[in-house]
Amino acid sequence: MISKPITVFTTTDSLEEARKLAQTVIGKKLAACAQISEIESFYTWKNEVQNESEFRILFKTTRKRYKDLKKAILELHSYDLPAIYTVDLDNIHEPFGEWIADNSREN
Repeated sequence: MISKPITVFTTTDSLEEARKLAQTVIGKKLAACAQISEIESFYTWKNEVQNESEFRILFKTTRKRYKDLKKAILELHSYDLPAIYTVDLDNIHEPFGEWIADNSREN
């Protein structure tokens, strides 16, 4: 049985950092795929409402690889408190789930 496929999300403030995170994670086979989208974020930081452009990175990986992926994000990320969270991929097309598992495997 393959490890449960998940998506891992994080955000960053620059396209350069988003690409570096994606390239590093994919290069280490911590995820099979990374997708980067530009978003607008509203959030509270230090008791002030902030409004910033950010880049969301969605990684497709497996639950088994999550700890190593999270560690890599934390090592590379410039934020004091990066958002890192997962969403289970339920009802996934089985061959696609296998592709995620095959490309997120430790060497």
